[in-house]
Amino acid sequence: MGMVFSLVLLLGMLGFAVTRPGGLPEAVAAVPAAVVAVVAGLVPVPVAWRELVGLAPTVAFLAVVLVLAHLADEHGVFRYAAAVAARAGAGRPGRLLVAVFAVASAVTAVLSLDATVVLLTPVVFAAASRVGARARPHVYACTHLANSASLLLPVSNLTNLLAFAATGVGFAAFAGLMALPWLAVIAVEYLVFRLFFATDLAVAAEPAPVEPVPAPRYALVVLAVTVAGFAAAEPVGVHPAWIAAAGAVLLALPRLRRTPGRAAARMLREANPAFCAFVFALAVVVLAVRRHGLDQIVTVLAPDRATFAGLLAAAGLAAILANLINNLPATLVLVPAVGHHPGLVFAVLIGVNVGPNLTFFGSLATLLWRQILHRRDAAPDTAEFLRLGVATVPASLLAGVATLWLVLTTSGVS
Repeated sequence: MGMVFSLVLLLGMLGFAVTRPGGLPEAVAAVPAAVVAVVAGLVPVPVAWRELVGLAPTVAFLAVVLVLAHLADEHGVFRYAAAVAARAGAGRPGRLLVAVFAVASAVTAVLSLDATVVLLTPVVFAAASRVGARARPHVYACTHLANSASLLLPVSNLTNLLAFAATGVGFAAFAGLMALPWLAVIAVEYLVFRLFFATDLAVAAEPAPVEPVPAPRYALVVLAVTVAGFAAAEPVGVHPAWIAAAGAVLLALPRLRRTPGRAAARMLREANPAFCAFVFALAVVVLAVRRHGLDQIVTVLAPDRATFAGLLAAAGLAAILANLINNLPATLVLVPAVGHHPGLVFAVLIGVNVGPNLTFFGSLATLLWRQILHRRDAAPDTAEFLRLGVATVPASLLAGVATLWLVLTTSGVS
């Protein structure tokens, strides 16, 4: 009975997050669901409290990175990136796709997948129109790379942050182990996109003149120093949230000098407290589902050895679970089951990051992307999205796992 009740709570809050009736934030349903889970005894209060305390640094980092990305946008980083892509692809849609892949992969790795979906997608949409190219391949690339290109750094995705401690490696080691799988997955995505969107990419473009956008040097330097700071601070025990906060303060300085009160209020809004509350509540409800049967099921299904077959099974299970209950709950469920083998944790991350490209429901970032396109009267076709997912996800999973197995074998990480 507890399993059924917990699943009803989880699916109800996820369904609300998907539809967002009346534009209400996800937390409107999630927080009451978490309270019900605790009051009903599905999760004892001390257990729920420990879960929230353990998750707090990760959610703090999420909030700060959201602020950092929006401040980068105010400095013109995304407009500049889109302008560079537009100049590179002027009159040649295929070359524009290469540029979009490069920009979206970099933005996702450094500023997280939400920045790619929320901030980069609109400017890529505009850039494609400006150079006379069909927007579909380039806009679809934003959502696919927001998921699959988030493998590189612990800070690229909330799923990575949730699993980072279980990998047992440091920031630089994480990036070193995931660099080759990251490149392999992006390469497979690109090859499939060239074939899948061949008709769109073959249409001759008639570009309008692309006005140069000055490079936001100050913001780019701050971002570069911030990323370097992540790698340098982790070995000495400084949480990346503090480094991201320092980067955000540096980007906010011009605005803070002019209007300190208004700037601080804006930064608080951009931290999206409602979404952070949703993540906390989600963790509690997922814990209820785990405690009442899902942990036992996953333990039976999860591989116990980091062989090639084991890595592939872990990634496949993670991809399936991500499309059934979303990638954040899938991460919370799977990481404890495979945490005894760092290699399996990395394979799970490939699954929960690449797998969501199969359906709209796989990740919250994909749902946000869909909402953005709806607001632009360019709603994505569900059948087309599914076909593209079928073409990319299995091949990307295989490429990512194969290269991960190669890296783990040569590095000695099990």
